[in-house]
Amino acid sequence: MKVNLFTTLGCHLCDQALALLQSIEASGFTIVINEIEIADDNALLEKYGIRIPVVLIEGHDNDLGWPFTETELRNFLEHPS
Repeated sequence: MKVNLFTTLGCHLCDQALALLQSIEASGFTIVINEIEIADDNALLEKYGIRIPVVLIEGHDNDLGWPFTETELRNFLEHPS
């Protein structure tokens, strides 16, 4: 499963979200994490600027914006809509 993490430089919440994704990955959940810098794209900055970090599973429309726990993130990954 490919997972996009929308982030920006210096975002400590984004670091926390990445750590949660890595923890889920380390527990045996097969994911590929793609960090996307929103500051490089005006459309992404407008869409996610006040919501980051945001997780989006490639091929799905629903995303998960901060705040979220590891349990909520795992549930989102296990049951994408």
